Amino acid sequence: MIIEFNSSLINIVRTHAFFGSMASSCFHALRLRRSKSKPIAEPSSSSKTRQDRSEMENMERRRFDSLESWSMILDSENVETWEASKEDQQEEWNADLSQLFIGNKFASGAYSRIYRGIYKQRAVAVKMVRVPIQDEDKRDVLEQQFKSEVALLSRLFHPNIVQFIAACKKPPVYCIITEYMSQGNLRMYLNKKEPYSLSTETILRLALDISRGMEYLHSQGVIHRDLKSNNLLLNDEMRVKVADFGTSCLETRCRETKGNMGTYRWMAPEMIKGKPYTRKVDVYSFGIVLWELTTSLLPFQGMTPVQAAFAVADKNERPPLPASCQPALAHLIKRCWSANPSKRPDFSDIVCALEKYDECVKEGLPLTHHSPLVSGNAILQRLKACASTISSSIPVHA
Repeated sequence: MIIEFNSSLINIVRTHAFFGSMASSCFHALRLRRSKSKPIAEPSSSSKTRQDRSEMENMERRRFDSLESWSMILDSENVETWEASKEDQQEEWNADLSQLFIGNKFASGAYSRIYRGIYKQRAVAVKMVRVPIQDEDKRDVLEQQFKSEVALLSRLFHPNIVQFIAACKKPPVYCIITEYMSQGNLRMYLNKKEPYSLSTETILRLALDISRGMEYLHSQGVIHRDLKSNNLLLNDEMRVKVADFGTSCLETRCRETKGNMGTYRWMAPEMIKGKPYTRKVDVYSFGIVLWELTTSLLPFQGMTPVQAAFAVADKNERPPLPASCQPALAHLIKRCWSANPSKRPDFSDIVCALEKYDECVKEGLPLTHHSPLVSGNAILQRLKACASTISSSIPVHA
């Protein structure tokens, strides 16, 4: 079966502002046809030298980077090599490849590529993960991450969580289709800004989007474990959505995983040290992100990721807070990245505090950390004091 561009597809492309002139030059129909070339057999350790294996890996990488390689890998008729299991075929999230068109690559990682695309007449982002044939351990990790991400994303529905659309499992390539976020990630946005240039209003708007998404995520019993500016995406309206759930887990099952998850610059000290952890690791990471919003800088700039991890875990260091930072925001940041997880607020408390800060800004009032972050005990003590004052001022008659 061959899928070609037709007049209806071209009309679809033209109607999407984001595609523009790419309709004729950037988007190619995803061709699903039986490849004439035979699949490359996995080399045996007895007959291949290290140089041969390296050459094989380079060939596999070049095939992965080539758009034509998808013709073979995603060929539904090529059952002799890449046949999908009956279980995968029956999944509700299984993508209809005849409706998928792949455009330009706009992001990449060690084992993944992210493309612009069209799926069922909708602009989408297509994340494709290549599972290495030679590395069995890495293959198992990537497959588990794919399953976890799809399982979580497919049941999450919130304005500040990137929307899952479909997925496809065709080893050695796994594919996840989500809504397209046109403005890239938060780190890219901050890189274009001058240091300390974001207004308090902008900081609060972005921080509220993130904290609301995370509040919902935690309400579903999910720990993100890799919350960072690179995994926070912006749409046309400059609203933020939390993305990339490859290392996320249900809180009840996180203890089953081994090794560090996440990224060192944003990672909580207890996770760096390999100690037991809770959802509060995400609150720590949010504290680092909030620091990024106030400075537009990369946390621990000038350090390697390992040096940053050592500074956090062994020296209890944090990125320096600028004197220009609003005292209320500085207070919240410090609470979020506290070395003691129990002293970090929940996201429901963070949302409440940020909403009150936002009200102050809109009303032209100064931000103070006292009123929004007053604890329940403090309120109770104030009420008792007020009651005592009132009772002492009322004359008592016999």
